[in-house]
Amino acid sequence: MFFCDPFGHTQPQNLFNHGSDYIQESDYVFFHDQEPIQIHAHGDLFRDVVRRNNDIHPKAQGYVVVSERGERLQELCDIYGWRPAYYFFHGWACLDWFRGYDRTYLFPPPWERGLPGKTFMSPNRIIGGERDHRVLFIYHCVKQGLMHNHISAPLVCPVENQSIIQIASKYDNIYPNITQILSQAELPKLFSGEETQQMTSCWLGNFSEAMDSFVYVPTETVYFGRREHITEKTFKAIAMGMPFIPVAPAHSLEYLRSYGFKTFGSIWDESYDEETNDFERLEKVVSLLAELEMLSDHERGVLWFHAQEICTHNWNHFYRGGFEEILWRELGVMLESIQF
Repeated sequence: MFFCDPFGHTQPQNLFNHGSDYIQESDYVFFHDQEPIQIHAHGDLFRDVVRRNNDIHPKAQGYVVVSERGERLQELCDIYGWRPAYYFFHGWACLDWFRGYDRTYLFPPPWERGLPGKTFMSPNRIIGGERDHRVLFIYHCVKQGLMHNHISAPLVCPVENQSIIQIASKYDNIYPNITQILSQAELPKLFSGEETQQMTSCWLGNFSEAMDSFVYVPTETVYFGRREHITEKTFKAIAMGMPFIPVAPAHSLEYLRSYGFKTFGSIWDESYDEETNDFERLEKVVSLLAELEMLSDHERGVLWFHAQEICTHNWNHFYRGGFEEILWRELGVMLESIQF
């Protein structure tokens, strides 16, 4: 069994395995469940998995266990000759990371909240590389006059060390005014008490911004392409009992519903989730946020009342064992599927 440690590290030196000195091994299972599939960025890691196992047995057969479905998984298996196995790793991680928040006094449960003052909140930290869809989201927010909401965004990507203008220039063939619009944005934009965008994957935070926001807008790790991959970014909304409108791959809401969660199609238009054109889907998300922004206090109050019923269901499903029960069944099916 091969895996990477510490969590989130994907270099060959982070690859470890549990083997046996008493059993002749021939085949293997590689757990690549923590991170999304990045064919080129993680190429050295993938090749090292194959090399190490071929050193043990030249005809070793391998399974790759992932928390993603879609076109990248098929491409990965085609390249390395692996067989796929899937389970919702990020679901398990969030049940662990966010356990007990429902019993704290950090924020009230959804049924005890009043109408928030802002339309949405959206944390954004890494904006380069395969996460540059966040630059497009910020562009559309600036263009629609939505930046007064609770949005965090850097001027320079803390990982790629590129400015938002440099990253945006990649898309000027699609949006000719993107660099001009973004140059007008007052960046970096931080949440209260921050000196830079914070990485807080394994705990909840920004409670004042969250409780002052009608909707949580997670800009997911994965966006482009035909993929199913949801992380703690979306589950933060669920764990804080908030409505959500994710910037995520097409059919992400359908994906969440398959695990027993409810989404908000009875309250506002969720057809953006069915839009497979990545650029048009993002435009639809921001247009929906702009529509919510224009609602009167009375109209917003009516939507808020109905949204609380859905948020309460999701809160109970997450914290009271329903979601975990589904994950246990799925995990059992996945383990039984691994046959050599």
